Amino acid sequence: MSETAGPARWSLANAALRAAADRFTDLVATASSPTVRVTADWTLADTVAHVVSIAVLYVSTLEGTGVAIRMPGLEDMLAVTNVDTVAVVNRHVLAHFTERDPEVLLSQLNTAVARLLATTTDPRSTVSWLGNARVTVGGLFAHLTNELLVHGWDIARALRRPWPMPDAHAALYWDLFMFDMLRDSYGVLLNTALPMPRHPVSVQFRSRFTSTTTLTLGDRRVWIAPPDGPFDVRVRFRPARFNLMMFGRISIAQAVLRRDVVIGGPRPWRLPAFLRVVHMPNGRLAPRP
Repeated sequence: MSETAGPARWSLANAALRAAADRFTDLVATASSPTVRVTADWTLADTVAHVVSIAVLYVSTLEGTGVAIRMPGLEDMLAVTNVDTVAVVNRHVLAHFTERDPEVLLSQLNTAVARLLATTTDPRSTVSWLGNARVTVGGLFAHLTNELLVHGWDIARALRRPWPMPDAHAALYWDLFMFDMLRDSYGVLLNTALPMPRHPVSVQFRSRFTSTTTLTLGDRRVWIAPPDGPFDVRVRFRPARFNLMMFGRISIAQAVLRRDVVIGGPRPWRLPAFLRVVHMPNGRLAPRP
């Protein structure tokens, strides 16, 4: 982990994961039916199964054991996955992980989270992730927390329940997961099929919950630029809403109009070209099959 992701951030990552799992569990338990439609493709039970599959995979990653869910060819598939093919992996996993009883799934989730929180692995150590990216243990916690928050938002919306998303917890996705992964290696994860900008684009990301970080996209690669270097675009963001925007739950227009995201800098018009490449799994940005 970076200097900005020391013991205090690791402690926060533990607290955030525990809190998100508890809230997710309580929310799912209020649903009257596991078949309620949560997204265009998934029911509530599908959504919970998806989150559980990630938690179980992370347990096997940290404990060095086989994945408890039998999924043929998963290891080879994960190694070549990029941001635009994550949906293919999700479909493969859910086709083989057939448990859909919410009570059973929530029990599996909480067992997995308890095992993760009991880990003695150095949070700064890295493990292999999608697309052969290298992610810290702290990054795994931050990623799972984000999955619980974003998919919890999906479920809460379908159930018409409130779902507060703490910005301090949502921000961990950037400091511990994304930025630290870019400092190490993202493998093929960002090798999107979408068009690259003709010239390098640098975007500075600022939030009171994260370290100020500038990312540069050029020559078909993405890297963290020097903190005092020039940039084309400045993005000031509220982490919880920014994450919902980046994962396609709300539009850029919605985020900007509510000032959850404020775009500035000397060349703000370059941001769309940057986001076409540096994006999260997002149906609004993914290329057509």
